[in-house]
Amino acid sequence: MAKYNSRAFVTVLVTGASQGIGAAIAAVFARELGAGVRLALVARQAAKLTRVAHRCRQLGAAKVDFFPCDVSDAAAVETLAHDVRSRVDVLINNAGQFVPTPLLDMSAHEFDAVLAANLRSVFLVTRAFAPAMVRRRRGDIFIMASVAGMRAFPAGGAYVAAKHGVLGLARAFREELKPHGVRVTAVLPGATMSPSWTGSGVLAARMMPAADVARAFFDAYRLSRRTVIEEIVLRPQLGDV
Repeated sequence: MAKYNSRAFVTVLVTGASQGIGAAIAAVFARELGAGVRLALVARQAAKLTRVAHRCRQLGAAKVDFFPCDVSDAAAVETLAHDVRSRVDVLINNAGQFVPTPLLDMSAHEFDAVLAANLRSVFLVTRAFAPAMVRRRRGDIFIMASVAGMRAFPAGGAYVAAKHGVLGLARAFREELKPHGVRVTAVLPGATMSPSWTGSGVLAARMMPAADVARAFFDAYRLSRRTVIEEIVLRPQLGDV
């Protein structure tokens, strides 16, 4: 990987960046910050990351790198932190997984996998990149929660449990990091048009566009350092699906 002067950029790392909301978040930062942003895109599927990276370069991002990684794996996240080789100014924990299965029909392995993808990943990635923010006394961490972290939905119990945990983890990180100049924001969207809804039968018009959710991340980031939006709840205009 080529060397570069990381101080010339705001570095934004996005997990789950290969599609859906993650790709939309990468695009809005590329479009709005242009030559002032370096994007580090993280997901498991390299082919999809390649396409998102190309799009972000077209939108004007100064530098776009991508890193195939399973962010629920501790060793893989350690390797990721080494490979990024730059300070991270904005960390966006977006990776997650939804498995629409009733709890009584799930195996323990399936339940653990949902918790790992949604909750363990946030802990691992934040633990890897937040210490450098603490040393600089500046940084922004966004954590993708969900309205499922506030209420339960049938056939989504593992996801509901994970997202309740994510919201609690975000609040705990906020309390520990706010004395060090690091802002922590939890974003709780409702139904958003993304690949996870494929085959659900829910009309796209009934859901929020991914670009709208992505915009909320960027707008919260652009506030002065004296202000933090602790939690953002976003729902389709007609309510939950």
